[in-house]
Amino acid sequence: GFSPRRDRAKMARARGRATRWTTIALACVVSAMCVFGGATNVRAEEDATTDAGAAKIPDFAPGAEKFEFQAEVSRLMDIIINSLYSNKDIFLRELISNGSDSLDKIRFMSLTDKEQLGSGENADLDIRIKADKERKVLTIRDRGIGMTKDDLMNNLGTIAKSGTSAFLDQMASGGDMSLIGQFGVGFYSVYLVADFVEVRSKHNDDDKQWVWQSKADGNFAISEDEGEPLGRGVEINIYLKEEAQEYLEETKLQALVERYSEFINFPIYLYNSKEVSEEVPVEAGDEDEEADVSGDDAEDDEEGDDEEGDEDEEDDEPKTKTVTKTVWDWERLNDVKAIWLRSTNEVEEEEYTKFYQALAKNSEEPLAYSHFKAEGDVEFKAILYIPERPSPDYYDNYYSRASALKLYVRRVFISDEFDELLPKYLSFIKGIVDSDTLPLNVSRETLQQHTSLKTIKKKLVRKALDMIRKLAEEGGDAEDDDAKPEGEDDAATKDEPKYEKFWKSFGKAIKLGIIEDASNRVRLAKLLRFQTSKSDGKLVSLEQYVERMKEGQKSIYYITGESIDALKNSPFLEKLISKDFEVIYFTDPIDEYTMQNLTEFDDFKFSNASKEDLKFGDADDDEKARFKKTKEAFKSFTTWWKSKLPDTMIEAVKVSNRLSTTPCVVVSSKYGWSANMERIMKAQAMGDESRHEYMRGKKTLEVNPRHPMIAALKERAATDPDSEETETLAKLMFETAMLESGFSFDKPQEYTSRVFDLLKSNMGIEKDAELVDETQFHLPEEEDEEDKKEETKEETKEAPKDEL
Repeated sequence: GFSPRRDRAKMARARGRATRWTTIALACVVSAMCVFGGATNVRAEEDATTDAGAAKIPDFAPGAEKFEFQAEVSRLMDIIINSLYSNKDIFLRELISNGSDSLDKIRFMSLTDKEQLGSGENADLDIRIKADKERKVLTIRDRGIGMTKDDLMNNLGTIAKSGTSAFLDQMASGGDMSLIGQFGVGFYSVYLVADFVEVRSKHNDDDKQWVWQSKADGNFAISEDEGEPLGRGVEINIYLKEEAQEYLEETKLQALVERYSEFINFPIYLYNSKEVSEEVPVEAGDEDEEADVSGDDAEDDEEGDDEEGDEDEEDDEPKTKTVTKTVWDWERLNDVKAIWLRSTNEVEEEEYTKFYQALAKNSEEPLAYSHFKAEGDVEFKAILYIPERPSPDYYDNYYSRASALKLYVRRVFISDEFDELLPKYLSFIKGIVDSDTLPLNVSRETLQQHTSLKTIKKKLVRKALDMIRKLAEEGGDAEDDDAKPEGEDDAATKDEPKYEKFWKSFGKAIKLGIIEDASNRVRLAKLLRFQTSKSDGKLVSLEQYVERMKEGQKSIYYITGESIDALKNSPFLEKLISKDFEVIYFTDPIDEYTMQNLTEFDDFKFSNASKEDLKFGDADDDEKARFKKTKEAFKSFTTWWKSKLPDTMIEAVKVSNRLSTTPCVVVSSKYGWSANMERIMKAQAMGDESRHEYMRGKKTLEVNPRHPMIAALKERAATDPDSEETETLAKLMFETAMLESGFSFDKPQEYTSRVFDLLKSNMGIEKDAELVDETQFHLPEEEDEEDKKEETKEETKEAPKDEL
């Protein structure tokens, strides 16, 4: 009988056979094209290879204003363009970092003026990266604060940043190119990979949109941008060099962002492709072909009428199939939660290191870090890092340098130039502070006066000093290295201990802290390291010094000077060394200022070995009585000697118990400058001479009563006190003691004159002997005549040559 189902099946089989024959025919045509059209394919591949070179460099925009780079910027670009530096990846890190700074600024401004942020896409604070493989152009776009025409000119061309000179000096001394971001000139690293750079920018304060262009040939151009409106922010188009084509690959860009910029606080998107699977409706022809290929014809003919109802129901449902296709879309690359908001248990050591490297813009590991959360009246979270080395200009710009901490309020970046967070001497510490207590919608000036900042600063200082103390304890002291178990092979011992690295880099900052921060002076004093007369070149702490003080020792002895070698041979230490007292050596100029503020430690007073009234504290009654009698016996002699010396320089001449082998020394008054301090102050270009004269004070000549030279001079003074020769000897001994003690005098010619007179006397020459006739030293006349004859012979031999 009549069956619609059976008729439809027959029609489907017919269509399937037709489709199959069509497919076979097409396969034959394609095969023929492969055989006869091979040359075409080869030519296409050659064209693709030829097209794989550098990006086509455009010309400057018509009507653009052209400028020359300032000399230092031009030098910087020459170094970068001609650099053989292999790690060119850093350019992406620097440009993303600049974009992040720009976004931070607009977000901060929007706290007090919401209109600054705008609406729609402009309100999306993110960074977007797109690679155009056809044009060979890499584009980096941010919706930050943007730049006006003047900003483009000043920031990217004609005004050399202070960091430009510093970076050039660093590179001249073999510095690392990867540190370019620390000097504020990271933008120029783009020329590691670019032949041409185009910066399009729109600022809220400027009605026009501008474009900055440069071919890296010493010139740049600025013109009004006629391209697609940006709304706000910056778009950097990088025309890549031939050898930099790898930066057009999405996988490469993704890896770089994950490596360098995963902790950037704004979303970073990459225009990326991915394969996606989706269900699509099956077309009628496709459905019939599948049925025919699967060989279902016989089954369809033999199916019973009892299955027709079910199959009719299936025909009513839409047929679908799974297909894979390539989709291009923006993919977020940095979806890691802010590291400082996470618990310390959740963060791996490697993450802390990577975050520091992103923060510091270098590849070094920190010496130490501290991640903590403060609770109470003021709540905040923070991560603090100690870098391995200071920035090159750290001490040059010590007082004008801002703190290296970034301040956030409820995850919103506020500033990285807040001096109120850490004192100057800790400004080398880098990190993040995020407060939930501080207000958001206020100006920066108002925030600086907020009472909570004082509490935050106090806690940060405490944590920073604890971090440094732990670094010292973990590293141990240099003298403890010998206590290592015998045979233990630890590679770390071959390297410089971490705290010694810290001390070499930041020891001066700790000393400045002792001067500036009275409230933390004791904590800072425990961090001091120095060499002593017993440390054998190793660094020790004050705590170690106190532990091994002699029984009955009441003072901590120290001496300041120009070098360790000079101090070891100082006459001031003779008796201290012979009595087995340990003496601290201070050779840094700042030590003089530090010790003026650090007067005691663990209830022991500091005593400068080069100043008067040095006490040893170990003399018994008999020794004291004997010394008292000696002073009485020398009283008339010291009075006579004092009368022969200038009153403006010498306050007194005293018998001393500090000397062993030296006849006499000159010491400073207790509150006056030492010889080393005088030397330092004389070197100050802007020193106040009137203040110098006051602080110099008068000095004391201390004599060694046991020295034979002193005994001989004492006898001469007693025999003939008015003798000119004895007076000269007394002055010479005083002036020599001045030199040996480290002092200088205003009239050195008087001293040299006395020395020459003494030498004349010893050589048997009269003091006022007349000058001799130098002709007495000439050669005899006979010898002169023989020389003349020889000269005449030589001239005669040469004469024919001259005539020719």
